[in-house]
Amino acid sequence: MKALIVVDLQNDFVPGGSLAVPRGDEIIPLVNKIQEKFDLVVATQDWHPKNHLSFASNHPGKQIFDVIMLNGLEQVLWPDHCLQGEKGALLVKGFDDRRVEAIFRKGTDPSIDSYSGFFDNGRKKSTGLADYLGGRGVRQVYVCGLAAEFCVLYTALDAIELGFETYYLEDATRSLSQEGFKQAREQILQRGGKLLRSEEL
Repeated sequence: MKALIVVDLQNDFVPGGSLAVPRGDEIIPLVNKIQEKFDLVVATQDWHPKNHLSFASNHPGKQIFDVIMLNGLEQVLWPDHCLQGEKGALLVKGFDDRRVEAIFRKGTDPSIDSYSGFFDNGRKKSTGLADYLGGRGVRQVYVCGLAAEFCVLYTALDAIELGFETYYLEDATRSLSQEGFKQAREQILQRGGKLLRSEEL
């Protein structure tokens, strides 16, 4: 059984949002179209409290995109984004979520960030996504969404490590930078994942 994981297709990550991925809105029609190719569709959703320590605003004297150590892990400081219950955290307008069977929220613990849809960045707590997929008999996962070199990448890397046959849908994601996108694709291949374009589904 194969599943599509739609990563963080939320208002704050598309143009006009507080942490916009350039041209992030371009993938919405494609993500809608490819859903019919899958037995199961799930989504992840960044869902941060206001006091989240990945926000630069919670570190006086620090700037957005500064890197600090947070509980022993390197942490990029982001603009406030995807605040629980606020418009920026909602799934983006135009995304057809009728086939989405479950949404896995992440980044809810203010003390640690969570790029992957499976675990927080310290791999201390699971979101339950792996158990859900396993319980449904999923063996192959296809990952798309935003942003290519952060949440999509880390979700794909965890899927590989958890033993899923993992495909990174190159044209159904967008990146914050071209260099980041290039490095993400290299990491996927190095770890044993596969790169795929939607027309190959």
